[in-house]
Amino acid sequence: MSRVSADYHDGVSYVAAGAVPAPVLSIVTPSFNERDNLRPLVRAISAAMGAVSWELIVVDDDSPDRTWREALLLASEGWPVRCIRRIGRRGLSSAVVEGAMSASGEFVAVIDADMQHDEKLLVDMLRIIQTTDAELVVASRYVEGGAIGTWDQRRARISTFATICARMLIGKTMKDPMSGFFMTRRAVFDDVVSDLSQQGYKILLDLLTAARRPLRLVEIPYVFRERVAGESKLDAIVVAEYLLLLIEKFSRGLLPPRFILFSMVGGLGLVVHLSTLQVLELFSPSFIEAQTIATLVAMTFNFLLNNLTTYRSERLRGSQALVGYVIFCATCSLGAIANLGVANFVIGHSVSWAFAGAAGAIMSAVFNFSLSTRFVWGRATRQRQARARSAQDKADRLQAVGSAQG
Repeated sequence: MSRVSADYHDGVSYVAAGAVPAPVLSIVTPSFNERDNLRPLVRAISAAMGAVSWELIVVDDDSPDRTWREALLLASEGWPVRCIRRIGRRGLSSAVVEGAMSASGEFVAVIDADMQHDEKLLVDMLRIIQTTDAELVVASRYVEGGAIGTWDQRRARISTFATICARMLIGKTMKDPMSGFFMTRRAVFDDVVSDLSQQGYKILLDLLTAARRPLRLVEIPYVFRERVAGESKLDAIVVAEYLLLLIEKFSRGLLPPRFILFSMVGGLGLVVHLSTLQVLELFSPSFIEAQTIATLVAMTFNFLLNNLTTYRSERLRGSQALVGYVIFCATCSLGAIANLGVANFVIGHSVSWAFAGAAGAIMSAVFNFSLSTRFVWGRATRQRQARARSAQDKADRLQAVGSAQG
């Protein structure tokens, strides 16, 4: 094993390393709470790669189980591992993109950290992409010889439905556009990175739809394995994010997933508002009092649900959630003013109240979304990153002092 550096980002310091030749293959693995899987994965990849020079880039979303610390320990032991610890950011697709952009190799592979992908296929995938004109090699569960393993019927049906939807989007040129195990040339990522959505968990589909022309691809079979340790990340939100990604791709980017989700939450908030108003009417308060209470209830509902879903990768907690809630309410109040202003302007040029009301509602939604993204959840993320950079600067200064004294 040759010692390589462990990249620390967002508040993690660099591990010193000697100069080593760039690897042929950079393997990117996004991680969240995968500490117990990481060492077995590194050992398995090492056994599979043989004489091929490689590096593993672990992109960790600040895992509570400290997966990032295990990655750094592996690097300090001499394994060809680098770690990017992300503070205030979450999501598989964006993690893969960050890892690919930091890759040193000419070729980039993406593999899950949970040991469900067959690492022994990496050498075959590399051979194909080096010896043919293929730009993309995908390990497929749906070509002859591949299989989904021991999935139950529910998960198999979800996978089949998702695959059908994806093939409707990209055409029937490949069997498994939902695969999370693939290899491509680094140049492919460089060409499409600016057009990637980076939303959700299906980076391959994002890459295929962002490419300016159909990529030359090869599919090889693999059998999906059972998770070794940890818990699956598949939940209702992941499914919803995938559906929203499809909407964005079908609309050619006109309907961003996060805006759609934000608007859906707003629609539910309207239902909560009207329901609260109807309940309060039973107690016969004045309309103004009831409307004020209903508005606060709806704002609170919208904030909590957006914090759990729309902005879950930047979720606010503790005092940050309280500050964010206050800013969110202020933002929504400004949005209501924008709604009235636009509606009043439109009604002056139109006889349709419905059209004017719709224009005001759309303006309010866009206004609230933009300000919330920037000043509610974006503000907290910037603060976390600033604290991480400050901690990093302090660690660097202490290291420099220690080196000078030594």
